[in-house]
Amino acid sequence: MSKRLFIGNLSFDTDSAQLNELFSQVGTVSSCDVITDRFSGRSKGFAFVEYESEKEADEAIKKFNEHELGGRKMIVNVARPREERAPREFDRRGGGGGFDRNRRSGGDRGGSRGGGRRY
Repeated sequence: MSKRLFIGNLSFDTDSAQLNELFSQVGTVSSCDVITDRFSGRSKGFAFVEYESEKEADEAIKKFNEHELGGRKMIVNVARPREERAPREFDRRGGGGGFDRNRRSGGDRGGSRGGGRRY
């Protein structure tokens, strides 16, 4: 039976290939995924590594928890099951600030629309 590990406190420069190479020292890695930001593509600083056997996963925890990689001490432990989340609701009218009727000038920016004194 396979076992999935959570790897935290990773350097933002660490990629899946480096992590796979490191964790393969202990046993056969089924999958290795560094989690990245959807927009920038940059690492979020954590990953998941899955081993084919529980024994190898337990050995990896002992060997690599607080192991330094890229100048940071990794946190390695058993991954918790993913929690179900309610779907997000978005307001179709758009978002953002908007105009506040109680403020004539649109905030504390000053400017030419009745804000504070310029000089």
